[in-house]
Amino acid sequence: IKVLGDIDDFIVLWQNYLLDNRFVKRVGDLIQITIPGNAKYMERSHLRVWAFNRHGESNNLLIPLQGNDVVLHPSQLSRTDKHAQVMYFLMVDRFFNGNTANDFKVNDPEIHPKANYFGGDIKGITQKVKDGYFSNLGINTIWLSPITQNPLGAWGLYPNPRTKFSGYHGYWPVSSSMVDFRFGTENDLHELIDEAHKRNMNVILDYVANHVHQEHPLYRNHPDWATSLYLPDGSLNTERWDEYRLTTWFDLFLPKLDLERPEVYEPMTDSTLFWVTHYALDGFRHDATKHIHENFWRRLTQKIKLTIPEKTIYQIGETYGSHELIASYIGSGMLDAQFDFNVYDASVAAFARPNYPLTKLDGILHQTFSYFGWINLMGYISGNQDRGRFISYAGGSLKFDEDAKKAGWTRDIGVGDSSAYAKLCMLNAFNLTIPGVPTIYYGDEFGMPGGNDPDNRRMMKFNGLTEKEQQILETVTKLVNIRRNNLALVYGNFHTLLVNDSLYIYLRKYFDNTAIMFFNKSNQEQVVEVQIPDYVTNSILYPNFNSTYSLQSGKLKLTLKPFSFEIFTGTDK
Repeated sequence: IKVLGDIDDFIVLWQNYLLDNRFVKRVGDLIQITIPGNAKYMERSHLRVWAFNRHGESNNLLIPLQGNDVVLHPSQLSRTDKHAQVMYFLMVDRFFNGNTANDFKVNDPEIHPKANYFGGDIKGITQKVKDGYFSNLGINTIWLSPITQNPLGAWGLYPNPRTKFSGYHGYWPVSSSMVDFRFGTENDLHELIDEAHKRNMNVILDYVANHVHQEHPLYRNHPDWATSLYLPDGSLNTERWDEYRLTTWFDLFLPKLDLERPEVYEPMTDSTLFWVTHYALDGFRHDATKHIHENFWRRLTQKIKLTIPEKTIYQIGETYGSHELIASYIGSGMLDAQFDFNVYDASVAAFARPNYPLTKLDGILHQTFSYFGWINLMGYISGNQDRGRFISYAGGSLKFDEDAKKAGWTRDIGVGDSSAYAKLCMLNAFNLTIPGVPTIYYGDEFGMPGGNDPDNRRMMKFNGLTEKEQQILETVTKLVNIRRNNLALVYGNFHTLLVNDSLYIYLRKYFDNTAIMFFNKSNQEQVVEVQIPDYVTNSILYPNFNSTYSLQSGKLKLTLKPFSFEIFTGTDK
């Protein structure tokens, strides 16, 4: 391993065991590591490397091993390599209807059609797995919205237009272990997982542990297991997201479970564990993570490791808040990662808003590295079920200063200016080339527009794509393919070469593999020249998107069109 700059010392771990000077030594500007003999008995193990001096620590390196050998080719990776995931988030009810026999809308005149069931189900997802939709896109992890049984009736209230809601989204559980009959059966879920695994794909489940619906037997039998709906001053403890984050209720009909108490978290962790023991699921996206006491997370992770130690289970949480709060739920005894909404918010602003500088995005990304490591498992999303669609913001059809939920109810939200398609490509290119787990929200692979909930949950479209939508789909497919076939984009370091208001250039390198990313977010063509660092001047680099360029004396010069990006990849001579 080559050392850049002055270091005082370094640390090397194998499987989190510190390697002493029998295994590591410094020779000039190189760190030489002898792989421990026990590695030959393991299909996959990892080396971790840090260096430091009086100014602080360096970036960290993560090096996967296959037996005694360093992993040097993407073909050596499998779906159990968590860092190699490209995730796809879909809402089961809004994806594809594979079995019309289980279509049951809530028969209540107070429910607006947008807030009722559309008919998507597990069979429909399985059909798309078999049809090759996910494989063609390059996806290797499917994240399902919650599929536990939800209530039969209508609940909640939105004032304008006045409507109640069905539980089509899955976040109002009346059972913690039963598949909602409107989505399918146990056998349907087994089949989906089996078909995905045949194609080297994971399936993870969105799981709700924070709260239950008031019809859930657990609450009916143990109402004292919920936190108090009222605060000491007599006011309602609802939607107090930060002030009372561990006790607040999401709504009057959704009791918040007191998961600090053993009598509550023991049965609830058992119910969660059921989904990865009864089914061959590969992990969880955990809803409302910051609202759940750490006792629950530690006990759940302990049970998973003790019960199925042979399985690779990926656990990623949902927390809106500071880096410190997000990080407090990540560790060997808790979750693998969380979705990084701080980077998401910055990337949306950077690629959709003309006056948001890329220097800010780079700064927030480096803050993330300082908390979660330069090679991490954090989730980087193109969008989700709680935000307005990026493409509608980027095109101006949706305004940043308006209520996106209200906008989705009161007018038809489209794409807006056609430049939004190129901006969406930039966002996807960014997510797919930074460290972490890139995550595509269904429809963002071709530019589905929409306001906020429920307009951001339209029925998925597989046919009849416009020419622009087809071009986006092809570009995103190519980006995923580049990601999955270049180890620099999975395990490589991260080096910002140039960043200003409208240009962003960064480099990633892993042994012989190199990738350099260029972004131009301005509405003007720009010619950029950047000095390639000495440690990659031996690489043979090619552009993947046909930019005009020259490479002389270690300087790479290219022309970037408005709202465009380029990715150079290559290997050392």
